[in-house]
Amino acid sequence: MDINSIKIAPTSTIKEALKIIDNGALQMALVVDDNGVLLGTISDGDIRRGLLNSMELSYSIEPLYYRTPIISNSPTIPASIIAKAKAKNIRYIPIIDQNGVAIAIKNIYEPNTPKPNKVILMAGGLGMRLRPLTSKIPKPMLHVGPKPILQTIIESFTAYGYMNFTICVNYKSEIICDYFGDGDKFGVNISYIQESKPLGTAGALSLIDKIEDEFFVMNADLLTNADFSKLHHYHKINKSIATMCVREYEMQVPYGVVNLDDNTIKSITEKPRHKFHVSAGIYMLNPQILDLIPKNEYLDMPDLFNTLATNQQNPKAYPISEKWLDIGRIEEYNMANEIYSEFFL
Repeated sequence: MDINSIKIAPTSTIKEALKIIDNGALQMALVVDDNGVLLGTISDGDIRRGLLNSMELSYSIEPLYYRTPIISNSPTIPASIIAKAKAKNIRYIPIIDQNGVAIAIKNIYEPNTPKPNKVILMAGGLGMRLRPLTSKIPKPMLHVGPKPILQTIIESFTAYGYMNFTICVNYKSEIICDYFGDGDKFGVNISYIQESKPLGTAGALSLIDKIEDEFFVMNADLLTNADFSKLHHYHKINKSIATMCVREYEMQVPYGVVNLDDNTIKSITEKPRHKFHVSAGIYMLNPQILDLIPKNEYLDMPDLFNTLATNQQNPKAYPISEKWLDIGRIEEYNMANEIYSEFFL
C-alpha cells in the first residue's frame, strides 16, 4: 500500500476523510502536517461518533482525530507495543522515522516471516530463592500477569519471527513439557533437552544436536521487551562468535570514600556512584561454540565467555536499555506482576 494514499491534513473535512478511509480499506487514515509528520489517526469509528453528535460532513476533522496513537519507530514492532495495541483492539500501527514522519503502516496480526534460528531456553533451575512459590512448580512456570513466565518469553520471540525453541529442563520438567507439548497450540516448534543433573547456564548446550545457524540462549526466568531482531542484526554485522546482552548497573557507596597516598589523604569523595556492565542472561552464539563445551559437564555462561576472551576470539557485548527483569526473588516476582501489563504481552 502507498502510505501517502491514507494521509490526510488536520483541516480536511469529514467527507474527505471518509473517502480516504473507504479507498484505503483500513478503516482509518493518518493525520499529518505539511511535512508528513504524524499528528494522529482518525478512524471510521471516530467519524461515526462525530456524526452522532450532530457534526456534518462539511465539518473539519480537527476535533475528531486521535492525537496520541500507538506508534513504532521500527518496522519490526516491539512485542510491548503489539501488546498495548491488542489490548485496545487496534490492528494497524503507524511506523515513523526519526523526524516523526509516517513512513509505513503495519498490520500487527500479519505473521512475521519465520526465521530458522533456534532459541534455547534454560529452564532447569531449582528456583531456591523463590521458595515456597517454587516448591511445587518450576520457576519458569510461575504466572506473571495472566500466563507463565516461559510463555511470555516464547511469545516475545515469536513476535520477531523466531519460531523454533529448545527448552532445557530438569526440576519438575513434566510440568513444562505437559503445558507446552510440541508447541503446536502456540504456533511454534518446541523440543526438549532433559538434564539428568544441573549443568549450569551453558553446560546443557552440550546435549543439543547440531545447529546450522547462529542461535539465541536465554535464561527462562527473565522478562524483557528487548528487540531480539536487533540483537541478531548486531551479532551478524559484528561477525561475532558470541554476543552477550549487558545492562548498566549502578552502585552507590553509602559512605564518604577516602582516597589515600600511603597514609596521606588526597581527597574525599562523598557517597560515590560506580557504574558497571552486567550480564542480562541473553546471548547469541555461533554453532562452532558447541565444540568448546564439554559433554554433560557443568558450565556457566561467564566461564564460556571468559574462555573465548582468553583465546582472543573477541566475544561482543550488546547493551540493552529496554525493560528487563530478573525474577529471582520474591520482591522481584511481585514487581514483575505489578508492571507486567505495561511492558509485556
